[in-house]
Amino acid sequence: MYGNTQRVARAIADGLSGVATVDLIEVGEAPAELPPGVDLLVVGGPTHAFGMSRPRTRADAARQAGARVISERTGVREWLASLRPTGPATAALAFDTHASHPRFFRHIGSAAADIAGSLARLGFGVAAAPEHFWVAGSQGPLDPGEEQRARAWARGLLDLAAWQPSTASSPRPEASSSTS
Repeated sequence: MYGNTQRVARAIADGLSGVATVDLIEVGEAPAELPPGVDLLVVGGPTHAFGMSRPRTRADAARQAGARVISERTGVREWLASLRPTGPATAALAFDTHASHPRFFRHIGSAAADIAGSLARLGFGVAAAPEHFWVAGSQGPLDPGEEQRARAWARGLLDLAAWQPSTASSPRPEASSSTS
């Protein structure tokens, strides 16, 4: 909403881009059907009200910001609802940005967990546990070091890009990242 998730998505794309072909797509522009050749789909969004954003929470965020926010109309929740199912040959991963509350509150609801569940229901092979990137307060900025951590996380994903439920693998993985 405030650009924090977008910054994390860019860092993830930077971490993958040296080895994989990466398309970084804002969720409002994301297609309802993935193009052929996508081996790894990385989807992220902000945590709002203990889960993925909704039209109401995005409108609240716009009011709090006092300005237009990123992904005002379409969020990851709506995009996932429109996404056509795929087979488990496409690996998927989820991340979110999350206010860095005290540790007790950090694990009560997460957009990334909801995203991973939606991807699994759509038939994607969710290849790892959801990842969280921390934001100071509700509007940010990102906590110190989070962009670097996102790049490092992405580099660790490169092994997963070739992940296939069968014995097939791809020498040049394709990756996409959607943000809300």
